[in-house]
Amino acid sequence: MGTTNANVQDPRYLLAVNFASTASVSSQIDLAGYRLAAIDMSTAWTAANLTFAVGSDTVTLQNLYDDAGNEVTVIASSGRNIGLVSSAVALALESHRWIQLRSGTSATPVAQAAARVLNLVAIP
Repeated sequence: MGTTNANVQDPRYLLAVNFASTASVSSQIDLAGYRLAAIDMSTAWTAANLTFAVGSDTVTLQNLYDDAGNEVTVIASSGRNIGLVSSAVALALESHRWIQLRSGTSATPVAQAAARVLNLVAIP
């Protein structure tokens, strides 16, 4: 087992994102100058990929598409930790302060069978 150096500052920002039972969209997340680095999927996740709604405020969130017109999608699965630091997804999300995760796509959302929590890691 390793040791911990109490003098080292951890720059990560950890966020719990909630999906209510039968919901397909999460609570809104304020990244406030951070960028999404990883998503820790629930082990009980109802099978669906993740897509995003984004905005500069909590009122006008819009579905996130890339410059080719494709909805930005993360291939997700239960119990998986998904690294995003150098991905196109991270780049697409980088300029947005507020994000909301969706189970499934905007055209075909997937309701979660029960309440779920995903843990996000954001970095400066």
